[in-house]
Amino acid sequence: MERLITFPIEQVNSNIPGLKEIRSFSRFGLSLITIVFDDDVDVYWARQQVSERLKLAQEQIPKGLGSPELAPVTTGLGEIYQYVIRAKPGYETKYDAMELRTLQDWIVRRQLLGVKGVADVSSFGGKLKQYEIAIDANKLKSFNVTINDVFSALEKNNGNTGGAYIEKKSTVLYIRSEGLIESMEDIKSIVVKNTNNGTPLLINDVADVRIGTALRYGGMTYNDEGEAAGAVVMMLKGGNSSEVIKNVKARIAQIEKTLPEGVVIEPFLDRTKMVNSAIGTVSKNLMEGALIVIFVLVLFLGNLRAGLLVASVIPLAMLFAIIMMNLFGVSGNLMSLGALDFGLIVDGAVIIVEAVMHQLAAGSMQQAIGGTQRAIQAQSISQDKMDEEVQTSASRMMNSAVFGQIIILIV
Repeated sequence: MERLITFPIEQVNSNIPGLKEIRSFSRFGLSLITIVFDDDVDVYWARQQVSERLKLAQEQIPKGLGSPELAPVTTGLGEIYQYVIRAKPGYETKYDAMELRTLQDWIVRRQLLGVKGVADVSSFGGKLKQYEIAIDANKLKSFNVTINDVFSALEKNNGNTGGAYIEKKSTVLYIRSEGLIESMEDIKSIVVKNTNNGTPLLINDVADVRIGTALRYGGMTYNDEGEAAGAVVMMLKGGNSSEVIKNVKARIAQIEKTLPEGVVIEPFLDRTKMVNSAIGTVSKNLMEGALIVIFVLVLFLGNLRAGLLVASVIPLAMLFAIIMMNLFGVSGNLMSLGALDFGLIVDGAVIIVEAVMHQLAAGSMQQAIGGTQRAIQAQSISQDKMDEEVQTSASRMMNSAVFGQIIILIV
């Protein structure tokens, strides 16, 4: 795998502009190659470049070893919906693991791939249906036939061909030969070669044609009630999981109407529940945090108006943060919103408001020096004087507040 498949693919992709590194993982029957680009490279442009080079690598890979494919445009968090296809109680004997997997691959999966925002639907579980031709080596030897003759006969007798056309007055009759295999009887009746006496030798004469399954490396069961088939729906990179899941559920509701009687699709992983739970957690934390900060501010500042003024910074800061997140394409989640510290947000406002309150109190005391206690209580500051005191104290503390906020941002 490393020499015949992995190395040629790495070589042809080594000169793509914006390439950062190439990592590979080779095992028996598997070659996984990861190509990392710079963050500013468009993902679809990168896929186009890799796809063009895979065609060049295909020419270097020996015939019969398979064709390299690109993984779907998704991420590690793209698994948004998982479900099982199972038989209802009473229909277990009618639909076995092979039938359920066939329904999944040929009916359910193909329709889900057309849903907007779905990158891929990865099937698992059940038994993958195959048409097996079990060749009898003794019969091949007795008829003087090689296994390559059988392969060649199967390949040549499974396809439609087009011919010319026949002109008939003003019309044209097109010639077309239909030779696609449609049943096991068609496989059995394929001619391998003609014997010496002119008798056609059929596949059925040298092999046993039957329905089998692909080699399995695991299985899927449902509540210890028997085998089932299932799949995981992968979301496109950058998609909205809530909208995609909503579209998937609507399509599954349509698919269930076309399924045979006794078959049901049952989800067991739905990202919607996690998204709603995350939104609820973030909303609760933000609300509780804001209320606690407002209470502490009013308590320690000793002034309701001052506490509410400082607390008004919280919604303004949240509005600015949401605008910038939307501008730079940052999603709102537990990591980006759940770790907000309202104490740090209002830190600068607390410094300035406390300095203003101290300056106003000091100014009132200075104007009332020498007076009685009653005069001190009755003393008031004019609006112009208050504006001047606020501007003076705020200007004096602005540099310290901004410097403190910069330190918080850096840390």
